[in-house]
Amino acid sequence: MATRKKKADETGTEAEETAAAKKKAKRPAAKKAAVKKKTASKKSKGAGSLATVEVSADEEEEATPRGKGPHYLVVVESPAKAKTIKKYLGTGYTVKASVGHVKDLPKSKIGVDVEHDFQPEYQVIKGKEKVLNELKKAAKSVDKVFLATDPDREGEAIAWHIFEELGHKDSYRVLFNEITKKAIQEAISQPRQLNQESYDSQQTRRILDRLVGYQISPLLWKKIRRGLSAGRVQSVAVRLICEREDEIKAFQPQEYWTLDALLEGASGPPPFKAKLSKIDGKKVELKDRQTTDGLVAELQGADFTVAKVDRRERRRNAPAPFITSKLQQEAANRLHFTAKKTMTLAQRLYEGIPMGEEGQTALITYMRTDSTRLSDDAVKQVREYIGGHYGGDYLPEEPVAYRSKKSAQDAHEAIRPVSLEYPPERVRPFFDQMGEEDMFRLYELIWNRFVACQMKPAVYDQTSADIAAGRATFRASGSTLKFPGYLKVYGAGLTPEEEAANEKAKAAGDEGAESAEATGELPPLNEGDALRLQKLLNEQHFTQPPPRFSEATLVKELEEQGIGRPSTYAAILSTIQDKKYVEKLEGRFRPTDLGVMTNEMLVKHFPKEMAVAFTADLEEKLDQISEGGASWKAVLHDFYGPFKETLEKAEAEMRDVKREEIKTDIPCEKCGNPLVIKFGKMGHFLACSNYPDCKNTKDFKRDAEGKIVIVEEETTDEKCENCGKPMVIKRGRFGRFLACSGYPDCKTSKPISIGVNCPDCKQGYLTERRSGRGKIFFGCNRYPDCKFAAWDRPLAESCPQCQSPYLLQKFSKRDGVYVACPNKECDYRREVQQPAEASAPSAA
Repeated sequence: MATRKKKADETGTEAEETAAAKKKAKRPAAKKAAVKKKTASKKSKGAGSLATVEVSADEEEEATPRGKGPHYLVVVESPAKAKTIKKYLGTGYTVKASVGHVKDLPKSKIGVDVEHDFQPEYQVIKGKEKVLNELKKAAKSVDKVFLATDPDREGEAIAWHIFEELGHKDSYRVLFNEITKKAIQEAISQPRQLNQESYDSQQTRRILDRLVGYQISPLLWKKIRRGLSAGRVQSVAVRLICEREDEIKAFQPQEYWTLDALLEGASGPPPFKAKLSKIDGKKVELKDRQTTDGLVAELQGADFTVAKVDRRERRRNAPAPFITSKLQQEAANRLHFTAKKTMTLAQRLYEGIPMGEEGQTALITYMRTDSTRLSDDAVKQVREYIGGHYGGDYLPEEPVAYRSKKSAQDAHEAIRPVSLEYPPERVRPFFDQMGEEDMFRLYELIWNRFVACQMKPAVYDQTSADIAAGRATFRASGSTLKFPGYLKVYGAGLTPEEEAANEKAKAAGDEGAESAEATGELPPLNEGDALRLQKLLNEQHFTQPPPRFSEATLVKELEEQGIGRPSTYAAILSTIQDKKYVEKLEGRFRPTDLGVMTNEMLVKHFPKEMAVAFTADLEEKLDQISEGGASWKAVLHDFYGPFKETLEKAEAEMRDVKREEIKTDIPCEKCGNPLVIKFGKMGHFLACSNYPDCKNTKDFKRDAEGKIVIVEEETTDEKCENCGKPMVIKRGRFGRFLACSGYPDCKTSKPISIGVNCPDCKQGYLTERRSGRGKIFFGCNRYPDCKFAAWDRPLAESCPQCQSPYLLQKFSKRDGVYVACPNKECDYRREVQQPAEASAPSAA
């Protein structure tokens, strides 16, 4: 299900009440009766009961104990957030946490009455009774209740449900984008009514997800396998991954050649490269060796002369401040974080971390936003910071403004630090004390992006030269950084937007795209200069299929297609992996056998609901509801009528994979009966048709022509310790393992050793295992007695510097494969030589 879940802090469920609150005098009986009076359950009546209230922003300074003045209850979502806010409010305030949602649709049934205008049946979430009782108790003795849940649609829904349960007649909604003293005081001084449209939009999303998930999922359980799920958004995400895999499989590589000239200018070495760009004034495509070799022979005796030189400045503008999706993409590219990890860490930065004498302090603004807008105060602060730390040369004359995309709700600011008083170098010691290196790295990324977005562009001196040689034209490009601008803070790596723009320009045949990527200087070149040819380099290439999606590129695709909302992406990516529809190998998503089959059946029987455009259109309708431009009930009626008909048809026509047996002409080597193709937990497999009398099974694959090829079990020299038969390698839910070849008569099995003794217990050995999410890790075979585990592959060699009993083989995008010591205090590291490319350039 795509709707994100609010996380609870295990350290507690509420902020402590003040001592003064405990001394509250008894209220008059009439006042008590008024407080206890419940509001109507209808949301429209609830909204009508909210009145405008004026509360001074300075009231926290003047707040007096109960019995001597007003007292207020502030309800937030997380205990950490409650702790941070409490220090900004006086003794007249009690701050408590709901720990996320308090009510939801029931788990045991659909919980939506489709016959009566989709009336939802909300229930108090199991385990939340205690939290609600504490909130109700606190609300009885206060003058006003401020509902300060997150400033988005889901936060609005939580606020509504708390309002309905507390039944306090003086309840108000307060919103703040950052947890600072100023923001909180302003929010408390400007309360408003609950927003009916925002609540209706979120409720519609929840009902849509329930209608789809709770009606298609049981069908998948019945037809394919128990435990499967379908979702209005998650299933479309799986479809994108499956369709990309189909493109890769169907891709036919095309041969092409490139021709470069290694040239030397009049000033002598060093030589530089020029790329063939035109023949007879037209763009050239070299498709085979024969054509290329003929051109090489033709150009060997040609004179190479500089025909044209173009010198200009190229400006590279700073990227916009982070919105949710861009933060997830950059954290994946630069920090190698999953979307889920990024959002979890960002949530904690928003709620606040302990900072010594300053106490619990929030560091970033709200992290679920699609707006690049920045407050005037924030821009003023960062401009002062840039001028003071980098000088006036780096500061634009006017603040840089960024335009949000058309579909942006623009409800919040961009993601930024709450204050320029907390630069990374100042707060790092607090992260170190917490052991939160990754949280610090994310904060540093957000800080750098915010500062960079208000700095001047980077400026390059770029030179391009056209070089004539007979009827051929070569192009040489070079660029040098003249002024770093924002790169001084943010680094030279391309952002996802820049990479996409370059790829688009290349596909359109724009020579400027390649020139923009050129680095390094060219020698002094002038028109008419004669150049000396050192050699011609011709190289064979083959076109490559589209790449599989990484977390960053899948988030980018979902955003561009309008599928879901950025706040839901982390949950979507987690769910499709948890359900085993996709697996992540080498950082890229691949559909599993289960994912391919499920997608195929959903797309076939629910073509409209699983269409990308249909899902995006529903998101637009949800936006319209929140803006008051559409009725939530009308949207649900328009959706459910056709969906119900499609569901009934699918129930009757969908293949029953669980009971399906596809006959083959392959005989069982044990009993002679034909083998059949079945589908199980590990995907398709061959089984004897004489089951259960014969339990023989085989793995198989299909060759290029689609013919079944049996995958023989991998044998080993190891003997079974119980029956003496050879052990074979099999694959299971958690990866490969050793099993007796005498199965099912002998059921002996054990993990496969990677040849490294366990460094912790010194008794067991390390094995390759697979986590519940499908990620490979290495652990001791004596688990759970020994709980050693490592994500990187341990190597059976000691560290030459600190004598650690093992080393780790690691991988990074920047450095590739390398070996390092697991001891954090030891800096031993060595590179791993990669095998040379099979196709090396030839020289003529």
